[in-house]
Amino acid sequence: MSSTTPTARTHETATPLVLPTSAAMTWLLGTTVVAMIVYYFIGVEQGATAVFSGAQVHELIHDARHFLGFPCH
Repeated sequence: MSSTTPTARTHETATPLVLPTSAAMTWLLGTTVVAMIVYYFIGVEQGATAVFSGAQVHELIHDARHFLGFPCH
């Protein structure tokens, strides 16, 4: 059996990500808008508040609506 000498481990420190406030607010606003649109189509889009006429959108997301606990009948 051959013996090996342990190699020296170097300790690297992580550098923190510095995100400017304007960029953080842009990401926050974009994420909020997308989340509100998704919430509308899954939770609210039907009946008197429908943006699209007919039941196409409702039928498209019908199973997702029930899976997430939104009643629709």
